[in-house]
Amino acid sequence: MPIESSRDAVIVATARSPIGRAHKGSLRDVRSDDLAATIVQAALDKIPALDPTTIDDLYLGCGLPGGEQGFNMARVVSTLLGLDTVPGATLTRYCASSLQTTRMAMHAIRAGEGDVFVSAGVEMVSRYARGSSDGLPPEAQALVGGGWENPRFGSADERSKRRAQGGAEVWTDPRDAGELPDIYLSMGQTAENLAQVYDVTRADMDEFGVRSQNLAEKAIADGFWAREITPVTTPDGTVVSTDDGPRAGVTVDAVAGLKPVFRPDGRITAGNCCPLNDGAAAVVVMSAQRAEELGLTPLARIVSTGVTALSPEIMGLGPVEASRQALRRAGMTIDDVDLVEINEAFAAQVIPSYRQLGIPEEKLNVMGGAIAVGHPFGMTGARITGTLLNALQWHDKTIGLETMCVGGGQGMAMVLERLN
Repeated sequence: MPIESSRDAVIVATARSPIGRAHKGSLRDVRSDDLAATIVQAALDKIPALDPTTIDDLYLGCGLPGGEQGFNMARVVSTLLGLDTVPGATLTRYCASSLQTTRMAMHAIRAGEGDVFVSAGVEMVSRYARGSSDGLPPEAQALVGGGWENPRFGSADERSKRRAQGGAEVWTDPRDAGELPDIYLSMGQTAENLAQVYDVTRADMDEFGVRSQNLAEKAIADGFWAREITPVTTPDGTVVSTDDGPRAGVTVDAVAGLKPVFRPDGRITAGNCCPLNDGAAAVVVMSAQRAEELGLTPLARIVSTGVTALSPEIMGLGPVEASRQALRRAGMTIDDVDLVEINEAFAAQVIPSYRQLGIPEEKLNVMGGAIAVGHPFGMTGARITGTLLNALQWHDKTIGLETMCVGGGQGMAMVLERLN
């Protein structure tokens, strides 16, 4: 499918940092705004024909945009880069934050209200100890009278706490009993609910987690991941150029001995879900017309996007309806897609999602996924965009689907057509 209109939105550059493990990893001492600025600059450096002062807006996705990640961080980033005349907006859609920013860029371009946008994402979980949009440090909570959750969800919270103790019956929608779902339910508990409902076994999850690590290990050895990583210099002068998470030689026997993390009788372990992470990524989106004027060959065309919602207590199934919506809008079926990237928050949610979508495993997360490389929430949308384009080039394929679940009970997806 060639570019269909001068108002098509095309991707002309991507960049990402290495992904660090939160609290103890390689990027723990880096500020979010500094890291985001570094990676946005890295993306812009790939398109020297672009005058950065002509950027119409800089959108920055961040899962928890508070504390150090507050102050409308997008505007902090544009100012750090010397782009005082470039506006900035920071937003959250949790794990899909920097896919939402790409969607916003596409919408603005199609509406004729701009030609050049930066869609970036960042999350530094290591820095949450200083506060975030969703929580205060314990000592600060004590000073102000507790956390910020709406007390109307108190009964739902108590129900969730009982289920977390073990012995929980198979999940059913609390709406069926006239009760509020737990909007604040931890992601691990939502994944345990899904594992129950769709009978995803511990063995299924462990095998998938090992698959992610093994594929990532091979892709690292082949040079795949290095193609998309921009080295980052930390405050002490250390240069970080690789992801912290991937592990060599992971086996099913090794992960089978890990203990459940979220329930005493649960199925989710550190071996079959993503870790907590730090990182940043950026995508530059243009109108096809502006790319042509600058003599650029776009990496890809944004064909369509989708965003849907479901019960917060089984948020991990979000990719299913979001992907179906995006594919309908593209006039495609899953059979038209060459490669799929489903964010690996938990094997417990990727497995029922890809099964319901009918995705063959040979098309799914073929270079490994977030269980291995990591999932810094605000970074993930833009990171997966770059990884998907990297994989389409690597395997000489054309159509890609990116999708993820979203905390609070949502799913998001985007269909891309490789052009270069």
